[in-house]
Amino acid sequence: MVSCSRRRSPLRSYVVRQILERAFTMVTPNAAPTVRKPLTVGLIGAGMISHAHARAWQAIGATLLIHAEKGAPEVASRYSIQQVKSYDEILQRVDAVDLATPSYTHKDLALEAIRADKHVICEKPLGLTTADAVHVSNAANNAGVQLHPAHVVRYTAPYLAAHRATQKGRLGKIAVARYFRNVSRPAPESWFRNEDLSGGIIMDLMIHDLDQALWNCGPAESIYAVQNPQTVAGRVPEVTSAHVTIKHEGGAISSIRATWGPLKTRFSTGFSIAGDKGTLSYSSDKDLTITGEIQRSGGANFENPKAPQFESPHLLALREFEQAIRGGPQPRVTARDGIAAVQLVQAARLSLATGQAEEVAANFPVEKFAS
Repeated sequence: MVSCSRRRSPLRSYVVRQILERAFTMVTPNAAPTVRKPLTVGLIGAGMISHAHARAWQAIGATLLIHAEKGAPEVASRYSIQQVKSYDEILQRVDAVDLATPSYTHKDLALEAIRADKHVICEKPLGLTTADAVHVSNAANNAGVQLHPAHVVRYTAPYLAAHRATQKGRLGKIAVARYFRNVSRPAPESWFRNEDLSGGIIMDLMIHDLDQALWNCGPAESIYAVQNPQTVAGRVPEVTSAHVTIKHEGGAISSIRATWGPLKTRFSTGFSIAGDKGTLSYSSDKDLTITGEIQRSGGANFENPKAPQFESPHLLALREFEQAIRGGPQPRVTARDGIAAVQLVQAARLSLATGQAEEVAANFPVEKFAS
């Protein structure tokens, strides 16, 4: 008897098998997901901000270790994370370090981590001087590791909504932007009050809004700063307020106020931005919504942007950093942004000393420090 069946060629059989395997894979509901190894992160420091970072890293699923000169046992116990006795041991065991330490330690700790080929997320500022910030950035570039300045306000919903509106031209050409930030004064014997260690109120507190001014209105041409009461012999007053006026290269003016208020002063922050097509304003004292009027796309009607905050800004920032480490997009805050903020602070402090407006790039040229 003669068989009518055809014998398939090896190539045809292979193709059919591949098609069936792919089809089966697509319709199989319980196919195992790709498992990624959790990131191991060394949290350095146990101050107030370390709690927000610890919660965020745990939400991401990172394995967390902690090292600090003071307070590590309490943070380790509260979040059930392992305490490590030395920074050297941390660097031997982690993929990245999260520097939540006093400002004057940032440069040296970051450079030590970079020399060990570890990625670095660093609380603001990236350094106390432009030269220091550029040095850290150059080291990270040369080592091929991620460096992320933690300017967390960029991840706060009202500020992000305002930035998107300005960048899309919804307010038109920006004329004036105003920002304010108020907090309770630091402890009398705190390192914050030593200007050589903290950079003073402008570096410690106002830097958040200096970064916002640059983010929304572009590079600064000049800056004028005043502080009342003034710093005397390197000692920042317990209660003081600083005010700066920035002239941007594009013509906009930013006005920023930062205050260390009396003990138990309620934290508050806000902004108002005005362009030739609309305005936006926000104050945490009032509510969590933005008010103002901006033109709808393609029409003359006006609308208010919505700014819901569904997740912690710290979680959003650290998640972007984690994704960048794994080869994803770069975070919205770059090392260059961190340098620019420090550069603007230095120019403001120079203005405090001279009593006149100071040019930013001319006095602190980044290129001078580039490798």
